[in-house]
Amino acid sequence: MKHDLNDLNAFVAVARAKGFRDGARLAGGSASSLSEAVRRLEAQLGVRLLNRNTRSVVPTEAGSRLLERLTPALDEVEAAIDVVNQFRNRPMGTLRLNVPVSAARLVLPSILPGFLAAYPDVRVEVITEESFVDVIAAGCDAGIRYEERLEQDMIAIPIGPRVQRLATAAAPAYLYSRGRPKHPKELLDHACIRGRFSSGAIYPWEFGRHGKTVTINPDGPLLVHVGGGVDLAVDVAIAGTGVIHLFEDWLRPHFATGALEPILEPWWTSFSGPFLYYAGRQLVPAPLRAFIDFIRAMPSRPAPAPAPPAPVPKANARARR
Repeated sequence: MKHDLNDLNAFVAVARAKGFRDGARLAGGSASSLSEAVRRLEAQLGVRLLNRNTRSVVPTEAGSRLLERLTPALDEVEAAIDVVNQFRNRPMGTLRLNVPVSAARLVLPSILPGFLAAYPDVRVEVITEESFVDVIAAGCDAGIRYEERLEQDMIAIPIGPRVQRLATAAAPAYLYSRGRPKHPKELLDHACIRGRFSSGAIYPWEFGRHGKTVTINPDGPLLVHVGGGVDLAVDVAIAGTGVIHLFEDWLRPHFATGALEPILEPWWTSFSGPFLYYAGRQLVPAPLRAFIDFIRAMPSRPAPAPAPPAPVPKANARARR
């Protein structure tokens, strides 16, 4: 038989205080409610626990034995509740984020070091996933996605840069040997490095200028899975194998070194930055609430500046003279 924890607490309070009025002050209730709780517990157990008269309340032998065993057990329950309260009052525990590789590479590095320094009791676990998943079913607290359609019970807040661009680039050696395209459709005559998503789709390359959109499906020698294969695609592009079309932020360091040269920049398309999303109908765990507050307090990042011009290879310079 299961017994009400409140009834057990009422018995302990009365037995310790040796009276219903003092027990009520100790437990924060009324004397009548404690009396009813003790009567209910005695009826369930079939044993008298307290001898009481108008002057005193004294535990019976059975009551003394029960009090002796209950006291450490209830103290342990209180200690367990205090542990839970720490999670509510001071962010601690694990925050699990489900994010695409692009967010893990381009968004989280500017956020996580400061967040982890501010909340040393929080551990962040990052799961990379390219497909849109149910973050709750996946065991995660929140996810990061780009312009996804969210369920009605999900909340989305901006995270990271608010505007990003898709950039097109190739190695200077490749452009020297194959020529620099002036229009996106010219890429149909170039070796292009493509990406396949986890859904199996190979999305076309989209360009835009002066309200005009150009969509192409170029061919090439390499197809990588979006996610773990993106770094390989970049390395192969740097080696001079073909043209790559990717997040500008991902390629920008290679523009700065001259390993890659931006092409068709007037045609690059912009899109809105990513969003952190989480279930809105559930109690937000303390680590996630701290992460949300930290993101909201961060200054918004400005739109990226134009890419610096890449150095002109010597051979190409001679050809232009």
